[in-house]
Amino acid sequence: MSDGIMMFGGIGVLIFLSVIYYFVPFGLWISAIASDVRVGLLDFVGMRLRRVSPVSIINPAIMLKKGGITITLQALESHSLAGGNVARVASALIAAQKAGIPLTFDKATAIDLAGRDVLDAVKLCVKPKVIQTPLVAAMAKNGIQVKAIARVTIKADINKLVGGVTEETILARVGEGIVTTIGSAASHAEILENPDRISKTIQDKGLDANAAFEILSIDIADVDVGENIGAKLQIDQAEADMKIAQARAAERRAMAEAKEQEMKAYEQEMKAKLVEAEAAIPQAIADALRDGNMGILDYYTLKNISSDTEMRKSFSNMVEPPKQLPKRS
Repeated sequence: MSDGIMMFGGIGVLIFLSVIYYFVPFGLWISAIASDVRVGLLDFVGMRLRRVSPVSIINPAIMLKKGGITITLQALESHSLAGGNVARVASALIAAQKAGIPLTFDKATAIDLAGRDVLDAVKLCVKPKVIQTPLVAAMAKNGIQVKAIARVTIKADINKLVGGVTEETILARVGEGIVTTIGSAASHAEILENPDRISKTIQDKGLDANAAFEILSIDIADVDVGENIGAKLQIDQAEADMKIAQARAAERRAMAEAKEQEMKAYEQEMKAKLVEAEAAIPQAIADALRDGNMGILDYYTLKNISSDTEMRKSFSNMVEPPKQLPKRS
């Protein structure tokens, strides 16, 4: 019986010690005390109750203390509860201090919570970065296309990282400057002879305004001649004009054919009326003879005139036979 009580007592002691060690990590506490980071046992209990990992707070606090930067544990814990990366902020503050970059804790946490890597931003302030535009094509005034690629050297601006435009916007602005410069050139030869004209025009525009980066230099990596866009546009315009002309000609042809069909229909109608009128002549002559409006002599005179007309018409339709050449003896 006593053995069972001792066993259950030992298990209870182990559970109690495990709970105590969970809430108060003694090894971490000793490391903090040794690093002159003031933290009490109740601070660990409070972090556990607030579901904050003590390691994610104490280790950055130790690192900041060793770097000569004093930040309260409450400030670090608040940033962790807000969803920030405390270790990255601590590393960025130490790196900024070593590089002589004025970076406060509030500014670093704001950059971190904005979704930017504050440590990379500090490194980018110390070591500039080179970004490259995609191939940009534009047409000079003489119709020749020019293709160019630019390399932009940028340096992060800590004070503008929150709310400043990103690298994609910088590249878009540089591409716009390339198009503007090429488009304003009278000839593509001007760009090929003097490529730095593009970089000068872009730098004069102040493309790093409201940007999270400062443009240090813009270098043209490649310039090449593309297609003769002007000639191609003229060819396309000529083809379009030809199609329009063909469509209008087809329209006129269709109208002419419709008019011709209308005239044929009119002729057929007139012929039908003429046949109808001619068919009524014998009856009219008979009526005139019967009523005494026309004498027999008049009738024969009319017949002679008709016969004479028919004879003349037959003579006019006769084709003269070709003359045969005399045979040689």
